[in-house]
Amino acid sequence: MIRQKSFEKETPTLYLVPTPIGNLQEMTPRALDVLKAVDIIAAEDTRNTKKLLMAYQIQTPLMSHHEHNQAESVPRILDLLGEGKSIAVVSDAGYPLISDPGQWLVKEVISKGYPVVSISGANAAMNALVASGLSTQHYMFFGFLEAKSSKRKKQLLEMEHYPYTIIFYEAPHRICDTLKDLLEVFGNRTMCLARELTKVHEEYIRGSIAEVLEVADCLKGEMVLIVEGNQKEEVEIDMEEACERVDCLINEGMKTKQAITTVSKEIGCKKNELYDYYHKQKD
Repeated sequence: MIRQKSFEKETPTLYLVPTPIGNLQEMTPRALDVLKAVDIIAAEDTRNTKKLLMAYQIQTPLMSHHEHNQAESVPRILDLLGEGKSIAVVSDAGYPLISDPGQWLVKEVISKGYPVVSISGANAAMNALVASGLSTQHYMFFGFLEAKSSKRKKQLLEMEHYPYTIIFYEAPHRICDTLKDLLEVFGNRTMCLARELTKVHEEYIRGSIAEVLEVADCLKGEMVLIVEGNQKEEVEIDMEEACERVDCLINEGMKTKQAITTVSKEIGCKKNELYDYYHKQKD
């Protein structure tokens, strides 16, 4: 067990500092103080971070730390902490580690006994959720789905029965395909698409998945999808009775596969489950 008291004593520390997701004014005073006070800022893209630092007259040195150079940057950060230096980690926008790499760094820093402190700030998922009009009592942040449709559908199938609001991130070039897969797997649930959050073209599109899909092909900017959880009550299915209904349809002249498909739709169960159960009973 590791207990960390973040403000109890001064020690080399790794700070996770969120940056604005669009509106520069959403940089908090504490985040600015940390960026000024640390010895080095580890940035996902030093060019983007340099623009932010220039806007606030911050002259703290930068180093590169991203998905493709972690093998070199993580040991370097550990060495700097060992030298008594404190470091701030920033991504291009929003929180470091949220849909960005960085877990390895945090795990290694903790294992070496150094504090890891997160700073409050801008977060696209929370912005979108609280303004979506959907339930905020229980929710799940998923982030980016797979780019390939077959893998994406597999992920969605694992979540189709979750009763709580689900938050996804999506890029504009995949939004239509993702919404089509959501509609196919989840059905026509209520949702909210939030895009260009905190920027001048910020927009919330609230409605059914099908309605949002109608306008999605012309949308631009990074997007957050807030999707209603499964509101259907679980109904216990009598599989023995279902098999009897299948036999009845077969006796009336229907092919076995067609009969199973028909009954699965009638009682609201998965066709594959009824198929497997029926044939096990016949073996």
